[in-house]
Amino acid sequence: MIFKEIVTVKNYQKIFKMVLNFYHTQEHRGKYLENPIICRRDNAWLGEAYYFWESEDDAHFWGVKMKHRTGKYDVYKAEVSMADVLDTVFNREQYNFWLKHIEKAAKVFIKKTNLKPSLKEINDYFIDKGIWTKFDGILFQDISNNPVHFIVKEFQYKKRIQLALFDVNKMCNFAPHFSMEC
Repeated sequence: MIFKEIVTVKNYQKIFKMVLNFYHTQEHRGKYLENPIICRRDNAWLGEAYYFWESEDDAHFWGVKMKHRTGKYDVYKAEVSMADVLDTVFNREQYNFWLKHIEKAAKVFIKKTNLKPSLKEINDYFIDKGIWTKFDGILFQDISNNPVHFIVKEFQYKKRIQLALFDVNKMCNFAPHFSMEC
């Protein structure tokens, strides 16, 4: 982890902005990637973005479970500036901001259709309203089925954290980290 010290003019308080390592998993494609691949699937939890794992273990698990079509997968490592990332995992204020907008969007959709919205419908709503446009990405905790998170019976004590990065220019030093056979 690298800390960059910044002094704000407004309040003269010292604020630390972080650059953190994240991991991007892809099927092996015969040669290494120069940049991450954007996810455009309708069921991607935050829509169109470059998805990264906070943990190398989760990047490996994702490769085994989801990136096995070619029989081999690659994990890449990158540094990402967290300066303008919505942190719904460790920042309570940002988490509450996140909850408010997710629940508001869902309730609007339910009121109009009497149905729960899909991920695509929620993400389309956020795009239409420009809700996430001031953020370079969103850090989010999802529910894991990785056995590494359950070494204590019926207790997921580890967070499985993902980053949906909207602005690939906030990433640097993207490089192969390891490759594995499935």
